[in-house]
Amino acid sequence: MSETTDQPESGRGEDGASEPRKPRFALFIATACGLGYLPKAPGTWGSLAGVFIYWFLLAGRSPFSLTLLHFRGAPYAAPVLIFLIEMTILVAFVGTATADVVSRALSERDPQYIVIDEVSGQMLTFVFAAAPANWKYLLLGLILFRVFDIWKPFPARQAESLPGGWGIMADDWVAGIYAAICLWLARAAGL
Repeated sequence: MSETTDQPESGRGEDGASEPRKPRFALFIATACGLGYLPKAPGTWGSLAGVFIYWFLLAGRSPFSLTLLHFRGAPYAAPVLIFLIEMTILVAFVGTATADVVSRALSERDPQYIVIDEVSGQMLTFVFAAAPANWKYLLLGLILFRVFDIWKPFPARQAESLPGGWGIMADDWVAGIYAAICLWLARAAGL
């Protein structure tokens, strides 16, 4: 065999050193089941996943939302709100961990294909605003979150400098809080 026909062993680079394995499960979560790989506006796709998850948990066909009915005049019962807060916190923690693993393994600070931060920030927007599962509030919340996520008002840009997964996630949490305040004000104004 010649040098031109010799192939490196599987999992080995050209110099014979082993290549790091991709953290496939962490990539699956960090890319929101692959949405982050979509070529156009991956952050928007991640945000749409957050909208869908919120809607599914609140008013969709999840077993939990079918067993807890809404109070009249209130967006949801206290147990549902507690459940939504718990799920938002869970997505935040899992997102931080998987974003950290992926960014370290692939030596990228905040790659575009990591969109779990948008999922988390979008869910935070709706939970903090106690938004009903009405398409108008869901659409307004999506637009507001994307505006603040792109604009990155203080302290969102500064939050990006946090280490690892915290820096990837924190700017979207700030954007989610800003969007939640605006969405809450829109609800209070009767829009």
